[in-house]
Amino acid sequence: MYYVPDGTQMCGYYECSNCKNRFLSVKVAPQLVCPYCGEEPDMEIGPDEEMPAVIEEARLLQVVSGEDEVKKMDMLLSLAITGGSYDWL
Repeated sequence: MYYVPDGTQMCGYYECSNCKNRFLSVKVAPQLVCPYCGEEPDMEIGPDEEMPAVIEEARLLQVVSGEDEVKKMDMLLSLAITGGSYDWL
């Protein structure tokens, strides 16, 4: 699961076109590498190793701004993923 830190004022709400997972990220860009199925490049590769291709499959659905809105969206995603308690609503 991918959480944003407390006190975040703005974040992006993304959906991966490959694995269909939705997540929040403090990085706001039109597309990102999915933290679930994507592979970030390792800058400490050896001379015989090949640099993996960076595939940005997660696309931005919405920019969430305001600390309260970010907190609500984070809780809603957590609820949807875990099926946990919704007493806070």
